[in-house]
Amino acid sequence: MTDQQNAQSEFPNASRIYDYTLGGHHNYEADRQAAEYMFSLVPSTKKWVHILRQFIREGAHQMEALGFNKFIDLGSGLPTADHLHSLVPNSKVIYVDNDPVTVTFGTELLDGNPNARYIQEDARNVEAILSSPVVKELFGDDRKIAFVVNAVTSFFSMEENIKLMQDLYDWAAPGSRIFVTFESKNPEMTTPKMDQFLAMFDQMGAHFEFITLDQAKEIMGPWVVDENGYKPIAEWLGIGDMFTEEDHEGVELEFYAAILEKK
Repeated sequence: MTDQQNAQSEFPNASRIYDYTLGGHHNYEADRQAAEYMFSLVPSTKKWVHILRQFIREGAHQMEALGFNKFIDLGSGLPTADHLHSLVPNSKVIYVDNDPVTVTFGTELLDGNPNARYIQEDARNVEAILSSPVVKELFGDDRKIAFVVNAVTSFFSMEENIKLMQDLYDWAAPGSRIFVTFESKNPEMTTPKMDQFLAMFDQMGAHFEFITLDQAKEIMGPWVVDENGYKPIAEWLGIGDMFTEEDHEGVELEFYAAILEKK
């Protein structure tokens, strides 16, 4: 690991906190301490993070059933606990993350898998990602792709999200799909602990904003949602009874997902 990466490992990082929450081992003491503090503030965090990962499984299998074998996962974090390349092993997968430590660990975890690659880039820099030689190497000229935007949108502003989805749409071939999640709460409600929870992201340099359903629909722009519409991830997974009133943390906390198509 480089000196720069060693220095970065001293500070908590959202991707590595996510890894720790899922039971992964590619994280540092700073990440573990930050995660445990965040769990103390919002105890349902572990449940929500686990269903976010489960939705990747659901979305990947649906895309595979539709004949997709090329995936780009934006803001992917670490390939921990059944990530795409193991869920759809006959597919080609490109992971994208902007954290160099995450990319280093992720590349190690892929262990030379010829069908999976990492690109170190900010997910908002769609042009740089899609013009990468890695995309050409794995996908050739095929632009009928399944995009994954999971647990990412709340880290971007509305303007950044709208541009991201429009740029993906403009590049993709008709028939391409995207599966996406949104973290939401009632914008009129908060608690001191939720405010502290959000402040933790600011301290990590990863500002986090909840997104309403109306905002989610605006973000997706020209993409056409499928017959399932936008619905809670727990409904997608058939585990609605897993969540209690307390899990909504007094602010109507909810995580939504959708699958959309370029017509």
